[in-house]
Amino acid sequence: MTDKKAPQSLLGMMPGEVEALIKEMGEPGFRAKQVVEWTFVRRVADIEAMTNLPKALRERLKERLVTRSMSIATVSGSADTTRKFLLKLNDGRYVETVLIPANPALYGGKSDRRTLCVSSQVGCAYDCKFCASGLAGFTRNLTAGEIVEQIVQVEAHTGERVDNLVFMGMGEPLANFSNLVKAIEILNAEWGIGIGARHMTVSTSGLAPQIQKLADFPLQIRLAISLHGASDPVRNEIMPVNRKYPLAELFEALEAWNAKRKQFLTFEFILIEDVNDSLDQARMLAKRARSVNAKVNLIPYNTVDGLPWKRPSEQRQDAFLEVLTSAGVTATLRREKGHDIAAACGQLRLKQETSEGIIESPIPEKRITIGGGN
Repeated sequence: MTDKKAPQSLLGMMPGEVEALIKEMGEPGFRAKQVVEWTFVRRVADIEAMTNLPKALRERLKERLVTRSMSIATVSGSADTTRKFLLKLNDGRYVETVLIPANPALYGGKSDRRTLCVSSQVGCAYDCKFCASGLAGFTRNLTAGEIVEQIVQVEAHTGERVDNLVFMGMGEPLANFSNLVKAIEILNAEWGIGIGARHMTVSTSGLAPQIQKLADFPLQIRLAISLHGASDPVRNEIMPVNRKYPLAELFEALEAWNAKRKQFLTFEFILIEDVNDSLDQARMLAKRARSVNAKVNLIPYNTVDGLPWKRPSEQRQDAFLEVLTSAGVTATLRREKGHDIAAACGQLRLKQETSEGIIESPIPEKRITIGGGN
């Protein structure tokens, strides 16, 4: 006897897939268009609400499909209006997504832009030394529907439209490549969520082969690299993935990306006192950024009580930034929002799963945790 297969999420299905299922069930093709409209335009939370479908068809659809596969467990707000959502999946595991309001100083005085930091996996296998996502290891990939549903759940809860996405929450997006690109297609489609491709950024720890593969993806999405070290010895200390894909191989992939794309690359660089904040690192970073026409986003380390790494002084942060800008590199220094809601990716999930006995507490005494995704 085999376990009953979990229902498939309509939020992860393309119109052609819905149509094929409808026809397999012996129903006319136009029913598929109705189902897609109920799912993405009207955003119904239950198939029973699809009132222009025959009752018998709704019952059959409910045996195989759902419009929601997760629920909001908790919402943590902060004084600066950043909100963090802990989402419970249908298998009992948890992921996080963070809603970040615009910084008017960065967007020409406009303050209505809303960015959602989206997760792509439960846990992570890449063990970046500043990130809580991988503390309990890798559990599984999210489905395309689970990726899309994070946006749907947040918009339904807040009543606000999300108009900018960054795939830099829990997990390594490019390690879940097929589900990621399918979700992006659904998120971009006019029949789907309708977010412009140029308003989506995929952040990776540096999976060079997948970067080259993503360069062939037709939608004009943006790419960010969680760099955090401008030389192999420094990056090896922070990013274990660098031992598999060292900087020479990573930058070869970035050159291939640039050959096919017009958008700027972004380097995410978390500044950690006496680890990667030297002016020598700044000069090396400037050279690397210029080589691939990348802009740099500097993020001061978010100090966590009891852990050994520290945030550099603001004077040292400013000096690092000055090296970059003096070398002609476009760079920003982002003193993050959300510190008061445990904004480091994975912290809420670890706390919840530990309290429920899903996992044993995996946090060693001297583990490094920094706000941010990859």
